[in-house]
Amino acid sequence: MTIHHLSDAELAGQPAAYWTGLAYEALTAFTRARQAEFGFTQPQYWLLRNLSENDISPDGQGMTIPELQQAMSSYLRPEDDLAAESEILLERGRLTRDAEKRLWITEAGDQARADLKRHAPGIRDRIHQGISDTDYVTALKVLRQMIRNTGGATA
Repeated sequence: MTIHHLSDAELAGQPAAYWTGLAYEALTAFTRARQAEFGFTQPQYWLLRNLSENDISPDGQGMTIPELQQAMSSYLRPEDDLAAESEILLERGRLTRDAEKRLWITEAGDQARADLKRHAPGIRDRIHQGISDTDYVTALKVLRQMIRNTGGATA
């Protein structure tokens, strides 16, 4: 028996944390590779989204790197370097920085954010290939219940 040919009974006995960990790493690597093909990194995209009043930012106000790190704390990876990523966006004219070291999205940055966002459905479609919305929703409901069962928060 290999891990690729497990029966339903054998799958039922598998540890969820193992499989969710594998899924997290594979999905993150896939998403980041697709984004790199379009010339940007996931942290760069997150910076633009968090600074755009047309996206995540509630008020379009500038933010410092520590403020952005706090805002993104639930999804930043340890290797994500927002300071270095913001420097690239500054060089490309997608961000500016004021005297208080707050980063602000530029018009070009907001256009780049909108352009990058157009790729998200294609990436999602590739990830969801062969999976019905019903099965996907069921999987998420199961994961959310497991999170609740272990005292975690489901935002």
